[in-house]
Amino acid sequence: MQNTENNNAPAINWALLILRIFLGVIFMAHGAQKLFGAFGGPGLGPIVQSLGPVGYLVAVGEFFGGLGILVGFLSRFSSAALVVIMIGAIQKVHGANGFFLPGGYEFNVALIGMALPILIAGPGSFGFTKILPKKTLPYLE
Repeated sequence: MQNTENNNAPAINWALLILRIFLGVIFMAHGAQKLFGAFGGPGLGPIVQSLGPVGYLVAVGEFFGGLGILVGFLSRFSSAALVVIMIGAIQKVHGANGFFLPGGYEFNVALIGMALPILIAGPGSFGFTKILPKKTLPYLE
């Protein structure tokens, strides 16, 4: 009987890379809107005014969490943080609008679904942490 796990490894690594690119860019763009006011976003002041001190965590978490996922550095931590942020967004902003867009939480659920494989599997072989010495930094996936 063949070991299919090793035969699928290259495809899994490519799939994780593609997933990381899309998810990382989405979160970096949304984080840049909140953190810097880029792409027509409100910037940090209105976000903090709306969400209180947690607005700092949301803005920084979305931008730098997206960056971490994109490059494959601390990607499990970033994925977990972004799942928590999306659950908070559903609870605080989108939940009252129902499931469907516009205004609903279906996009948040899709982002959670994209983040969970990275949380479970890590960044794959094409992550930044793969070029760092394992002996020194074994926990940074």
